[in-house]
Amino acid sequence: MARPRSRKRAAAEADGSSRAAPRRRLSPRPEAAEHFAERRNLEDLWLSAFPIGTEWENIDKIKEFNWNFQNLEKALEEGGELYGKTVYLFANTEPQQLHVNGEQKMVFVPIVVAVDCPCAPSDKVGINSVQRAYEEILPMRAMKMSWVPYVPLKDRLSRIEGLKTKIFTLHCSQRRSALKHLKTERVRKFDYCMPYYMSLISPEEDHDSTVDIIYPLEPPIVCPFDWEMDNYEEFTDDLVKAEELPEDERENFKEFVKEKVRERKRELKQAKEARKEAIDNMDPEKKKAFENIKFHKFYPVNALNAPDLNIKKADYINRYYMKAHKRS
Repeated sequence: MARPRSRKRAAAEADGSSRAAPRRRLSPRPEAAEHFAERRNLEDLWLSAFPIGTEWENIDKIKEFNWNFQNLEKALEEGGELYGKTVYLFANTEPQQLHVNGEQKMVFVPIVVAVDCPCAPSDKVGINSVQRAYEEILPMRAMKMSWVPYVPLKDRLSRIEGLKTKIFTLHCSQRRSALKHLKTERVRKFDYCMPYYMSLISPEEDHDSTVDIIYPLEPPIVCPFDWEMDNYEEFTDDLVKAEELPEDERENFKEFVKEKVRERKRELKQAKEARKEAIDNMDPEKKKAFENIKFHKFYPVNALNAPDLNIKKADYINRYYMKAHKRS
């Protein structure tokens, strides 16, 4: 049965006023539109690069300051030295004692390394530290890392292929919430992880005659030993005289150091042979790309909430990349 019309509805139909009132168009809030307009095209770029080698518990400390990387942004925008190129970015942190708001404070300063190369510099990572007895070179995927495309804000509805500058950032898919289920050794690997790169030119480190010694005592003896500059007897005597090494450990310590030197020499020889073999078998196009590869190291211009930080800058990147070709 048809529903009876109400008196008001019938009356409205009679005088022709039943047309629906036009809907009001909601305009964006002025403050929201203003906030969006203030965002720079590459503003979140540095945050997109995983800070490899930074301890998990310290990653949040990077965000204590509102860091400004407009120097990196300008280098990648039209007119910049990296514009129109293919660039691979990874981040890291350099802990520094800085003067912040009237007091000395340990600050985890983020740095971004831009690798100017038409192909990925590597698909591997190195795991090394003074605390570890050996070095590991692993595929990125073993540490849940990969190079992923970055798309600037204004181009996020565009096709990646059409972008003038191709940007890839280091990504890590390891969930922090899952770390508690991992073994301590596995978690520590992330702390000691660094991007791997095999230079066509033998790095200075291949000619280094220094080995790090960690002799198992309580407390352990931690010191460098240079087999070209140091004498085994004199080196050991100095430690005994300083009462850092017990007299009855003298001979054991010398043999320990000699074995570490032998191990290091073997490592250097194997690395040299592996580099030569890899270069001999390298694709000609990739070899050409590596011959012209450039590393750019970027420090933040400042922090918007602490603009007067006196950040110390260095060219050194890591043991594989060694020094940057340009730093800013």
